[in-house]
This record gives sequence, structure tokens and C-alpha cells, in this order.
Amino acid sequence: MLYTGTCHSPLGTLLLACSCEGLTGVWFEDQKYFAAGLAPEHVELETEDLACTRQWLKVYFSGQEPDFFPRIHLTGTPFQRMVWELLRHIPYGTITTYGALARDMARAMGRSHMSAQAVGSAVGRNPLSILVPCHRVVGSDGSLTGYAGGLERKARLLAQEGVEPSRLRLPRGLA
Repeated sequence: MLYTGTCHSPLGTLLLACSCEGLTGVWFEDQKYFAAGLAPEHVELETEDLACTRQWLKVYFSGQEPDFFPRIHLTGTPFQRMVWELLRHIPYGTITTYGALARDMARAMGRSHMSAQAVGSAVGRNPLSILVPCHRVVGSDGSLTGYAGGLERKARLLAQEGVEPSRLRLPRGLA
């Protein structure tokens, strides 16, 4: 059974979902792939995992790096789960590129090369916005690209974490 709830954040309302095994989804209400993978048979119910996630988000949006982490249960293809695991290791307040993630994936899979576009596709389908920090991935030139929650949110998340704006290439209207 899947359980859901909402969480209000400075960047908009988030839908939270969890199973008995842990958190399965955190989506901005208007984001691309909203509620992807959320089974129709879910129940709105407060659980320990949802309460812990709300507390984690509260600490995060207060400008601090949380020193605890909710239980998570990522579901996706084996390739997606490998990419999402790499995302979990990007430190708070830092950025990496799709190309660097592709190199890490190639190394992990024993390959000489991996498509940055394939990695980017998996990054974009990350079901745990913010907690699995896909917002910390940028283009090779520092450009903000490909955040399912929107580039404005991506820029605000990075700014909140103290990423130096001079390291980023912001699209017109966000600069």
C-alpha cells in the first residue's frame, strides 16, 4: 500500500508518497512527471516516513543541511536506480555535471563510455525531488538545464545551498 501527504515549502506544495519500506516520491505539484509511479490505490495517511520527510524538508528550507535522512525506497529501472544512487553522493552545496555523472556510471558499469543524455534522462525521472539532489546537476558549461521542478526552483535550491552564482549560467529571466 502507498500512503500520501503534502508538505508546503517556500517553493510550492510537495506531494509526498511512501510505502511500508520508505519514501517513494516527493514531487512539486506542477512538475514534469508529477506523481509518476504513484499507484492509483494510495491512501492519504500520516506515517513516520512522511513525518520524518516533512521534518527533513523543514530543516533543509531553514537553510541548514539536515543531519538525518528519511528511509527511502526508490523504484525504477536498475539503470535509473544506479544514477539516483550517484545523485545521493553529491555533497550539499556542490554541483556536478551530466558528463561527470556519465563518466562515473561508465566506470561503475565497466564501460569505456556512457551517454550523458541517457544519464540525464534518468536524472530527470528522479522521484525524490530535493532529497535525491538532482538539482545539483548542471550542464558542462555550468548552465541550468533539465530540472523537472523548473529551472527557477533549481536556481533557488542551489542558491539556498550556497552555490556561488558565478559558477552557473542562468537562463534569461533568472539572471
